[in-house]
Amino acid sequence: MNTRRDFLQLLAASAVTLPFIPLSGLAAKTKVVEEVYDGPVLRVALMGLGGYANRVAEAMKDCQKARLTGLISGTPAKLKDWQAKYGIDQKNCYNYQTYEQLKDNPDIDAVYVTTPNALHHDQVIGIARSGKHVICEKPMALNAKEGAEMVAACKKAGVKLLVGYRMHFEPKTLEVIRMRNSGEFGKIRFFQGNCGFNIGDPKQWRLNKQLAGGGAMMDIGIYALNGARYMVGEEPVWVTAQETKTQPERFKEGVDETIQFQLGFPGGAVASCLSTYAMNNLDRFFMTGDKGFVEMQPSTGYGPIKGRTHKGELTQPHFTHQTVQMEEMSEIILNGRTPVVPVDGEEGLKDLKIIDAIYLAARTGKKIYL
Repeated sequence: MNTRRDFLQLLAASAVTLPFIPLSGLAAKTKVVEEVYDGPVLRVALMGLGGYANRVAEAMKDCQKARLTGLISGTPAKLKDWQAKYGIDQKNCYNYQTYEQLKDNPDIDAVYVTTPNALHHDQVIGIARSGKHVICEKPMALNAKEGAEMVAACKKAGVKLLVGYRMHFEPKTLEVIRMRNSGEFGKIRFFQGNCGFNIGDPKQWRLNKQLAGGGAMMDIGIYALNGARYMVGEEPVWVTAQETKTQPERFKEGVDETIQFQLGFPGGAVASCLSTYAMNNLDRFFMTGDKGFVEMQPSTGYGPIKGRTHKGELTQPHFTHQTVQMEEMSEIILNGRTPVVPVDGEEGLKDLKIIDAIYLAARTGKKIYL
């Protein structure tokens, strides 16, 4: 269930949008009449026209509250192709030298940055200077220092900074959070998050320290880290970590192949997580408490997410993650919606601070207190 009609039928079931509907009864409440949306629409430019930007652009075709209206790329041929494919006006197309001219363009409200990690800092600050809201893919920056500067720049410019945490709007994930908040798992004791895959092309930017800022931890480990935080519902107070590298010729200095990391939470829960570019068949979350458990596999992939708890299978419907994300981010930017799990720059900065600590713990072998 991921078509525009299916999505609109679900939205018609309530006056609020998907992540804020009580998820236990979504299917039963779905109406069969498609309602026409006539509210404000977030006009979005995509910056960095790679594979993920294409996924976002395709997903936005099914959005009511967000629309693709602009493009930013350093490759003229891409701009031309995308302009034709998505019907983008030439005056809404920019390159990396001209994008700050956005300040004079009323057709664009926000820019979604999907460029390599090392470019996020300067580009987000440049977009903020242009007076446009920013959505930045994760990780938000290379480190916490950069992240703090981005948050400060957006605050100074009076624009919102959001991060592409699509799982924060995913229905099964939100049902687990609801169950935890209502005490259905009891006191949380343990979380396990395994995230990784066997990476392909050795020449891709994700294996370039200057562009990626690291390796698997920056790209895929952040899902386990962020997942531990929103599943347990607390902020960790300490971290330990161990790095393993079996292919040094492939994973150069500063590019991690595999990192295992552990987190301690103030309520007594502990987390054990794995981040890797050298193993497939992972993408699994498990959490247990005094009264029950939840297991999700796949837990963060593009979907559908699958899972079960001590009460049975999670049955909330699947929708294209990026469609739901952009609908909800439109609500946040245009209407001041407060999501169940934050997706703002401060949330992104929290992850970056912990990632900094994980790398420090892996280098030193010490427990790092946060």
